[in-house]
Amino acid sequence: MTDEVVTESVGASTWNDLQTVFGTKGDPAGCWCQWFKLTRSDWDAATREDTQALLHAQVEVGSPGVIARIDGEPVGWAAVEPFSAYPALGRSPITRRQEGDPEDAWAVTRFVVRHEYRKRGVARALLAGALQHARERGATIVEGYPVDPGCGPRSRPPSDTTAPSRCSATLASMSSAGRARPARSCGGRWKADRAAATRPDD
Repeated sequence: MTDEVVTESVGASTWNDLQTVFGTKGDPAGCWCQWFKLTRSDWDAATREDTQALLHAQVEVGSPGVIARIDGEPVGWAAVEPFSAYPALGRSPITRRQEGDPEDAWAVTRFVVRHEYRKRGVARALLAGALQHARERGATIVEGYPVDPGCGPRSRPPSDTTAPSRCSATLASMSSAGRARPARSCGGRWKADRAAATRPDD
């Protein structure tokens, strides 16, 4: 039996549920989806309390993503906003704009699924919800930046990836959802492949 996963755009009223999803331990509780939003120096100087407060402020004034629930219980989150909302994407040689890239793209940058709810279709539902969220706000192109474990000069186990990559979807999970098309071949020092540009209606 497949769980029914329901997603909705986040807002001020969902903050307590978001805190449940992020928890108090591990990478999500340290990053609070600010890695792509801060300069490296600001990131290095930020505490967990700082990054949590930043996401709280972002949720209070807008809707930077979607939350997933199963039977009313908050179980996951995906970050999705315009590319311009993530300054670090523009600085990375993997994700920065290149000739031929869409200027008005949105970006799905993070997935967080509570450990006890993994392998239950939550990430796939979050991806679909993120695309719907973006489309409702005028997006015509949505990009993702999945980790491809088989990409790069040598394979590494999941435990050997960076903290940001552990909150990313895999290339296989995006492709299996029928939502992703590779835009560039494998590049970079490790496995963060340049992801697919996806039209929400595909």
